[in-house]
Amino acid sequence: MRAPIGLRINTRRKALGISQAALARAAGISPSYLNLIEANKRQVGGTLLHRIAAELEIDIADLTGEAEHRLIHELVEAFADPVLSAARLRMDDARTLVATRPDMAANMARLYRAYSNANQNAETYADRLRSDPLLSQLLHQVLSGITAIRSSAEILQDIADLSAEERQRFLGSITRETRGLTGVAQTLIGQFDQASAAGRTVSARREVDDMIFAADNYFPDLEISADRLRSQIDAYGPFNETTLTDLLAKEHAISIERSSQRGGARAFGYDTAEKTLWFRNTVPLSTRQFQIVRLLAQLTGQDVVRSAIETPMLSSEQARDQAASYLLSYIAGAAILPYEAFLTDAERLRYDVDALSERYNASFEQIAHRLVTLRNIGQSGVPFGFLRAEPAGRLSKHFPLPGLLLPHTGHACPLWAIYTAFRTQGAVVRQIVRFADGSRYLFIAKAVARRSSGFNDAPLPRAILLATDILNADRTVYADGLNLRDTDADTLVGPTCRLCSRMDCASRQEAPFMPSTQAR
Repeated sequence: MRAPIGLRINTRRKALGISQAALARAAGISPSYLNLIEANKRQVGGTLLHRIAAELEIDIADLTGEAEHRLIHELVEAFADPVLSAARLRMDDARTLVATRPDMAANMARLYRAYSNANQNAETYADRLRSDPLLSQLLHQVLSGITAIRSSAEILQDIADLSAEERQRFLGSITRETRGLTGVAQTLIGQFDQASAAGRTVSARREVDDMIFAADNYFPDLEISADRLRSQIDAYGPFNETTLTDLLAKEHAISIERSSQRGGARAFGYDTAEKTLWFRNTVPLSTRQFQIVRLLAQLTGQDVVRSAIETPMLSSEQARDQAASYLLSYIAGAAILPYEAFLTDAERLRYDVDALSERYNASFEQIAHRLVTLRNIGQSGVPFGFLRAEPAGRLSKHFPLPGLLLPHTGHACPLWAIYTAFRTQGAVVRQIVRFADGSRYLFIAKAVARRSSGFNDAPLPRAILLATDILNADRTVYADGLNLRDTDADTLVGPTCRLCSRMDCASRQEAPFMPSTQAR
């Protein structure tokens, strides 16, 4: 779903009284080419789009409609919910509402988020009550205690000729039952608080997504902090594990420990009491280097992270904690893969993720993470979206790409390459997909797994997916040998089964909400 950028350029140009020839000259293109752009017959992006936006004195986000795309996607997700299915609202309704009443559309999306969070909490409580024997036992104790208290109270009230000794015995029983009931109630409340915290995670994650999206996943202050950290590392020697270990020990008195036993199921961790960063022996070099640099970022970059999370977009402590964790990883990635040098190598190697992994001794996922942050205005790389899936298909991490609906949670379309990758672990899978609205994307996916620490250790793989608009595909090595103009070879997909309008899809795993072409 692409934004009508050409129409926005045309409307803004006329509002400012600028002729087509004048704008074309300022942007460094021919008037005929600008005419094609304004007629939406040519796609525009990168440096050219930034030049046009600067000449029209308009924010680039207003031209690309990124915020509108995200809002439309949220409304479509809301319309797919069974509670709204009777209204038969369609994609066109979402577009119209965002175009004519953006304030109402934003409020509707906000209300649906609140409803989703409340529904998630209710389902969590119901699941706990159904499946948790402790809760059943606690509830039984509460009912038993209330029954005992009520029986004693009724005896005291209804029987007038009780002796003082008998009355005292019943009062003592009420006191004991009340004290016991208080303890049970406190335990029960604690259990529900724990369940509620799990439900709040969904809302916190969405707020962090909003923060990342608003910044276009590029944080200049964090890049500066990363450059500062990299300079400190380089002053100690070449970038490698030995230098990092030396810096950590001399500047912060923190040691590194390798162990085959420590940590149980965890692969690494930091012991604050012992001032030791420990790793299981099976943890690869790329992870060890990343975690050392991340710890250095945590020790030296707290101020810039604290400043970044002081935003109204993060309304809870949980959201701020998640955002801080992400931003520390951002600094670590930027320090290991410095922006200018990494962008130069990415362009030279045509965004070959495995080749970049070899060049920087970094993992496939670390390289993919860094690629989605190359969004500096005037010095940006290929715009990628990012998705990570676990073996059961559940999505565990995502970074958005304007125009492409990446599900926040649950499962994506089963035809996406991110799931195909699990069948060819270790090999890169490429795929050209076409959505129902005609938009086309290049998907690149790979399934990776950590090394096993022994026979009883079964490391689960996870799949990483990078996605970019088909217009950018030829800038990557993954387009080699593909006919990008041949739409007949496209894989026809949707975002998720619930939101997909392809009624004849043989791979459908869930009933559709409502096809977008169906008449009201």
